[in-house]
Amino acid sequence: MIRLFARALAVSTLALSPLAVSAHEAGAKPAHGAQANAPAGPAVTLGTLEISGAFTRATLPNAPVGGGFLTIANTGTEADRLVSAEAAIAKDTQIHEMAMEGDVMKMRQLADGIEIPAGETVTLAPGGLHIMFMGLNTALVEGETVPVTLTFEKAGSVTVDLAIGAAAAAAPKAMGH
Repeated sequence: MIRLFARALAVSTLALSPLAVSAHEAGAKPAHGAQANAPAGPAVTLGTLEISGAFTRATLPNAPVGGGFLTIANTGTEADRLVSAEAAIAKDTQIHEMAMEGDVMKMRQLADGIEIPAGETVTLAPGGLHIMFMGLNTALVEGETVPVTLTFEKAGSVTVDLAIGAAAAAAPKAMGH
């Protein structure tokens, strides 16, 4: 089932590519082949966790899935763990990773979440760790925001706003990409 959603995400991204090219031709986007950086949602602090660079990508109407990306810096002396994410825009919200298995890129749910080691930063970015919105209830529209509630094992829960960038948006510049 996860493979089906990954395939649908890839197809929906490819299907949106002409839109990005059309916008470029109107002079609103960077040179052909270059990805515009997504806007970032506002930074949020929860205890010793600093969450920044939160964004997602626009989708077509009826797209079944979307991804969420952000950076979590743990300034504390103890590790914490992102254990779940919830969003009203989807029937199910999961924590996923993309990883190479041999010559094949595969996506899988991380049932135990993601550890945020003490004094380190973990980035959820396209092609790697990410939040997966499965069964979208609505299209994600560029320029809007999506509230997502993140729950950490020790720090508790916090709601962050993911800025919606273009369908092929790269990570915000603040994420160092």
